[in-house]
Amino acid sequence: MLELNKVYKTDALQGMKQLEDFSIDLIVTDPPYGIGESNEKNLSRKNSKNSKWKNMNVNIPNYNNYTWDKQKISKPYFDEMFRVSKNQIIFGGNYYVNYLYDSSCWIIWDKKNGKSDFADCEMAWTSFNTAVRKFDWRWQGMLQELPSWKEKRYHPTQKPVPLMMKIIDTYSDESDIILDPFGSVHLRGVHYRVFK
Repeated sequence: MLELNKVYKTDALQGMKQLEDFSIDLIVTDPPYGIGESNEKNLSRKNSKNSKWKNMNVNIPNYNNYTWDKQKISKPYFDEMFRVSKNQIIFGGNYYVNYLYDSSCWIIWDKKNGKSDFADCEMAWTSFNTAVRKFDWRWQGMLQELPSWKEKRYHPTQKPVPLMMKIIDTYSDESDIILDPFGSVHLRGVHYRVFK
């Protein structure tokens, strides 16, 4: 058994194989979708004919190499997530519907980003048997929901920490063990097993 509250740098599939069946209360994760959210695409947004930043002096982040988003993850990763956890919340689930079960509860993250070439929202599949839930959190480039909580963007598909806290608070109990097999999340009061 692996230790709680520790980040493991290993392939997610190999890491999950070390866990017992249903030993995790909740998986909350954002796997790569293979959508080609490349650095070149991000940097070219500024020069797009429809870009509101075209003639502005705006610093578009350079996220460097994008090998993580060249392809989708495969079915064995989902099989392991379902084996080791009691419930799951998977961002980008709309890209993986062939590997997921039917669900009445999807999470919609409304980015409140107005008119731009970025997506208006993101979807997360859940294993919960409840209604669809919408979470609002402004996340449009440098414009963020709380000016007092400005997060540095390290990754083009990064999720805001306060949004993830709201989701985890809604779908878990304080004593739950939560796993993110595709990255690291550090939140107060919740135990994590994290693989990278």
